[in-house]
Amino acid sequence: MKVKIPRNVRITTHSFTKFFKGFEKVEAVKSIFGEKTEEVLNNLQVEFAGFRGYMGVSDIDGHIIISARYLNNGDLIDIYLDIIHELVHVKQFMEGKKLFDDRYSYVGRPTEIEAYRHAVAEAKRLGLDDSRICQYLKTEWMNEKDLKKLTKILGVKYVPLEKRCV
Repeated sequence: MKVKIPRNVRITTHSFTKFFKGFEKVEAVKSIFGEKTEEVLNNLQVEFAGFRGYMGVSDIDGHIIISARYLNNGDLIDIYLDIIHELVHVKQFMEGKKLFDDRYSYVGRPTEIEAYRHAVAEAKRLGLDDSRICQYLKTEWMNEKDLKKLTKILGVKYVPLEKRCV
């Protein structure tokens, strides 16, 4: 049987600004890109994918990849903060930084700390308390010890799981 398997497939992407409106006016985003905010967002691509999880930035071309399931079912504040977080990674990619430097643990990785700093600053601006910020920061690949370390780095008061708002 003869088969042909394509080896050079294109990732289907869309313009960030087609789906996400108003981010060019958000101070947290303008603090990331400065005067190039509109240009960067206008040129940024976003891919909606069928994977489980949240979102991330491609270390191949710097576009944002978002789980369609997360976008449809996730908490809107978490999604908003994650977009801020991922836009920091977009800038890091543009600057040539290694996004997935495995010399560091996830919570110790400089690129993650920088991205979380922006997201946490925005969370505080929105009025989220430390309990809600801890809820936002905690992921399934992070244990409580990691979360405690990350909150300390970010200047957020660690709130134990049993005392967090859910």
